[in-house]
Amino acid sequence: MKTLPITWKRLVTDGETCPRCGSTQKSVGGAMTKLAAALRPLGIEPALETQQMDEATFRADPSQSNRIWIAGRPMEEWLGASVGMSTCCSVCGDLPCRTMQVGGDTYEAIPEELIIRAAMIAASAVIGTSGATSASSACCAAKCGCH
Repeated sequence: MKTLPITWKRLVTDGETCPRCGSTQKSVGGAMTKLAAALRPLGIEPALETQQMDEATFRADPSQSNRIWIAGRPMEEWLGASVGMSTCCSVCGDLPCRTMQVGGDTYEAIPEELIIRAAMIAASAVIGTSGATSASSACCAAKCGCH
């Protein structure tokens, strides 16, 4: 089975993270469950790695917090999105946090559906043309009558 690596990085200070990273964490969890079910028939398994930033690393580059990479590329590249910054909360101090703009909408917390959309686009690149042949062959081998 092929692996679709997904990495999510966020600031954690004294075991706490900001509300937008907390919301993104829930979105990532839900997306992983749905992606596992959707990608299994294609022979792809999503694999999540979470990374914690300490305060010093965050202060050096706050745009790296609440960032998701899928198959080695930033999520925003898969979606044709842009990245911005906005004021967050006490956990982040006086520094702005990462936002993502997709199709005219700005997101402070990354919604589950955007994670799924980016991962499905990335998965299609992982599959390539040989994956489509394999899926078709498996279906025909099962003699399910779909062709």
